[in-house]
Amino acid sequence: MQLHDIQPKTKRKSTQRIGRGGARGKYSGRGIKGQKAHSSGRIRPPMRDIIKKIHKKRGYRFSSSRTQPEIINVSALQGAFESGSVVSPKTLLEKKLVKRKGNTISVVKILGVGELKKELTISGCLLSKSAQEKIEKAGGSIK
Repeated sequence: MQLHDIQPKTKRKSTQRIGRGGARGKYSGRGIKGQKAHSSGRIRPPMRDIIKKIHKKRGYRFSSSRTQPEIINVSALQGAFESGSVVSPKTLLEKKLVKRKGNTISVVKILGVGELKKELTISGCLLSKSAQEKIEKAGGSIK
């Protein structure tokens, strides 16, 4: 037995190539008309449809460039500051009540959760109405 005498046990089954001319005739095995009958009739992959359905406008999952203020409650000021001291974003950063965002000190908003019994001077911070009332009631001032 020689190498050229070896024959495969089963015959190779060739896949039918559709869309070629010649002996296959009028429509080349593709039928008449339709998306699959044309040479450029590619079917869009399902992932493309999912991507197309996602909104393109800014309102959809859009993180705006506006910065959200850091929120601090009045009760945190009660524990961190002595009576008569000035509360500003800079002093809050020194007391580690506020984190620095990049190179800038973020905007701070004070909310009225908790109690305040110390006289504090607030400057450069946003305030809620309840926080403002509690600060003024304790004898503090707002600049």
